[in-house]
Amino acid sequence: MYAKQYEITLPADYDMRIIRKRVADGGHVLDDRAGLGLKAYAVRERGVDGSPVNQYAPFYLWNDTGAMAHFLAGGGFQNIIRDFGRPAVHHWTGVACHAGPARGASPAAASRLLTPVPAPPDPGGTGLAMARWLDGQVAELAELARRDGVHTAALAVDPHRWQLMRFVLWRDAAPDTAGAERYRVLHLSAPGLDALPEGRAW
Repeated sequence: MYAKQYEITLPADYDMRIIRKRVADGGHVLDDRAGLGLKAYAVRERGVDGSPVNQYAPFYLWNDTGAMAHFLAGGGFQNIIRDFGRPAVHHWTGVACHAGPARGASPAAASRLLTPVPAPPDPGGTGLAMARWLDGQVAELAELARRDGVHTAALAVDPHRWQLMRFVLWRDAAPDTAGAERYRVLHLSAPGLDALPEGRAW
């Protein structure tokens, strides 16, 4: 499992109905994309759910990294480049994923929490202190995924910035969690949802 997201920040007075129409007209295109676990067509709107910006920020979980590479470089990403320029694409290696009680519903919201991965004390010098810390994060994700309203919860790590990313799809509104961005989900393409790992990704 591999996670990626790009964030297109739009002007403060941007008419977000343009993005809504874009998704309504074309969101179905990836509904059967080979190798894709899910794509959440996520947006943030200035003044809504505490967002300071207007932003189009699609989020993906891929089952096949080759299919992800093809989407970015071989066909699929060109419409974003054409219409908005080439944004930076954030990506994270999958750590864990869980289906929640609301997996059968269409998610209306999402949340993303980014956390620096600490360099915890390592008694005995084993080099495994970070792995133990991640074990705790995986256990917390499993507990979170059992909450009513959770569709899918995923955890992934960026080993370049040493940053942990937790992304959760919610059936209804995303809770106001300290430090987390909250999104509205306009559409979910989920051709490989059932192929996403359940629990730890390895």
